[in-house]
Amino acid sequence: MFPILQKEQLSADVYSMWIHAPLIAEERRAGQFIILQIDEQFGERIPLTIADADPEKGAVRIIFQAVGASTKKLAMMNEGDALPVFLGPLGQPTHIEKKGTVVCVGGGIGVAPMHPIAQAMKQAGNKVIVIMGARTKDLLILEKEMAAIADELIICTDDGSYGRKALVTEPLKEVCEREAIAECVTIGPPIMMKFCALTTLPYAVPTTASLNSIMIDGTGMCGGCRVMVGGKIKFVCVDGPEFDAHQVDFDNLIKRNRAFTAREREDSCNLFKMAEAKQNEAQR
Repeated sequence: MFPILQKEQLSADVYSMWIHAPLIAEERRAGQFIILQIDEQFGERIPLTIADADPEKGAVRIIFQAVGASTKKLAMMNEGDALPVFLGPLGQPTHIEKKGTVVCVGGGIGVAPMHPIAQAMKQAGNKVIVIMGARTKDLLILEKEMAAIADELIICTDDGSYGRKALVTEPLKEVCEREAIAECVTIGPPIMMKFCALTTLPYAVPTTASLNSIMIDGTGMCGGCRVMVGGKIKFVCVDGPEFDAHQVDFDNLIKRNRAFTAREREDSCNLFKMAEAKQNEAQR
């Protein structure tokens, strides 16, 4: 079992948890992820990138958004509860070396998996420019943590409630125009990563995207996480999660990620009905 050591709500529906998993904390590297289950027999397998780790405490940090039935159940768990399955570290780690100027673009919950990458890039001696985006100020996460790492931090909100009123691609283009960029790393909604790749392409900036496809077993056996990269089938769980963003078929990824939308809505509705029934029973 893997106990929850600390739980914190970062913004609306976004939660941070520190999980006691000593071996994973010791072995993990930037860019890798874990798969967890809330129920060992019937629970959905949830892939989450490791947002941070503390080897001395034997703990790893996960940050997730409660959007579906399984993540909502996870959000209902508290400190002292334990997860029966917490598997990792999985996936290929980020290639970290001193390159020059690295631009890290994180959108929404994608800022969480970007944190260890930006941290590792900075520790390797790079100049790190972080661009963070969210729909509104209340949905921004890890601003202080990113500010402590970045040589330059640019914040954008869709509604202009904080930072610049702009999409992340606007400052990304400006940075590409003003200086030489060794690499751009982007993590967020697939549509955002697609347009980040289109933004950097004319400037010949190597661009890496960390993909968040549907995933089941995490070992390459099921094929559920397959994506098209450079016209070839790749598996996010074993070949990724990071790929050359200029080679990723984002339209195909977006289409596949919508495959279970109706089922997810049904499960969330059933979870709400169960919670409401329990509340009514408790009030009797």
